[in-house]
Amino acid sequence: MKILVTGATGYIGKRLIPLLSNSDHHVVCAVRDKLRADKSYAEDRTIDVVEADFLKPETLHNIPKDIDIAFYLIHSMSNSSKDFESLEERCAINFKAQLEKTNVKQVIYLSGITNEKNLSKHLKSRKNVEDILKSDKYATTIFKAGIIVGSGSSSFEIIRDLVEKLPFMIAPKWLNTKTQPLAVRDILSFLHHSVGNEELYNKTYDVFGPEILTYKQMLLQFAEVRGLKRYILTVPVMTPKLSSYWLYFVTSTSYKLASSLVDSMGVQIIGKPSKINKILDVKPISYKEAVALAFEKIEQNSIVSSWKDSMVSSGRLRNQLHKYINVPKYGCFKDYKERPVKNSEKTIDKIWSIGGKKGWYYGTILWKIRGYIDKLFGGIGLRRGRTSPTDLDVGDALDFWRVIFADKQQQKLLLYAEMRLPGEAWLEFKIEDGLLKQTATFRPRGLWGRLYWYSVLPFHGFIFRGMIDKLVDV
Repeated sequence: MKILVTGATGYIGKRLIPLLSNSDHHVVCAVRDKLRADKSYAEDRTIDVVEADFLKPETLHNIPKDIDIAFYLIHSMSNSSKDFESLEERCAINFKAQLEKTNVKQVIYLSGITNEKNLSKHLKSRKNVEDILKSDKYATTIFKAGIIVGSGSSSFEIIRDLVEKLPFMIAPKWLNTKTQPLAVRDILSFLHHSVGNEELYNKTYDVFGPEILTYKQMLLQFAEVRGLKRYILTVPVMTPKLSSYWLYFVTSTSYKLASSLVDSMGVQIIGKPSKINKILDVKPISYKEAVALAFEKIEQNSIVSSWKDSMVSSGRLRNQLHKYINVPKYGCFKDYKERPVKNSEKTIDKIWSIGGKKGWYYGTILWKIRGYIDKLFGGIGLRRGRTSPTDLDVGDALDFWRVIFADKQQQKLLLYAEMRLPGEAWLEFKIEDGLLKQTATFRPRGLWGRLYWYSVLPFHGFIFRGMIDKLVDV
């Protein structure tokens, strides 16, 4: 069948596409920016990529008319807009209007479990989207899940940060809220096996793992899997705002996402039993098994997708990578350095491994201090790290940078700064004519931008010099 996948660059979408393609389906990936689509799609005859922004109806003509199935995987968990409910509603309305013009028979939507009376804003919004998507022109299949556990998922990475950094935690009372965590492999099985299944047409199912756990129990079980002893004291005095700051400073999450998570974590997420496990022959694994499998993927450096690479964690770009790929030449300050390259292959490998645990090769303590300062002023800091220690793709997060262009054959890497700055910054590495050319570009915003550049200029002098020297030293 021909299957449309929206949210194709998101955490679930990137993992679902290969499953569909390997099952002999023809997959159409709808993305807002083609630069963010996986490069391997261009070499796969069973995968097409189209640009479509569901907030802009004029872009939706790119969606083929002859699709059979469509996945709606668009969410805005940490959208910075206060009016995110309206944005999600518009997306769903535009999606439905466009899909009703096609031959689609089934729309599959991944929502959240909404069985409590008092729901968070985000769960209310997802419930509203469910209602909007229903149509007389096609059937809907709606899966409602709670916490998804897998390598790179936001919940997994936040719990990992807390457990591995804090032997003792004084935590908010919402850690006593109950939920039913579900392994990412199981939610993918539900989605994959539901394709074209008429028994599921116009049906809604809660999907969840086999255990009811509090967030505190999840933290402690995570610690057991990692062989760590942890102690947690929950206190009732932490307000939602204070709780959000607690998550923000301790973990790699952004404040917006932390705030959204705190809002949702106060709501009990317990699913209603059904026969869906039997219908699709899915046997969800336990939370501990899901955590252990996630670490297998991490140790094998085979994380398919991460919330950090989603534009949800972006400080500035919001799926507009193409606007920043041309580095400005005028009205900018530049730090340019070049060195002869002894071994281009090894130098490129070094460039592609920069940041994260590897660090920035020179002046690492200063990079860390800059990250702490950024975090202090509400930025993202260095805690996002990187998803893979050796691979970089367009759209990947790299500490407080975002990958704008990455091509090993062209021997060029371009990064755009997402840290808090009175202006905009790019960092480019390029091998050309036997030289490694390293350029830091800063476009200041007003007087403060110019003062900022001159204040950091002394540090740039030896940090960038030391970095390029290490990159060519092979």
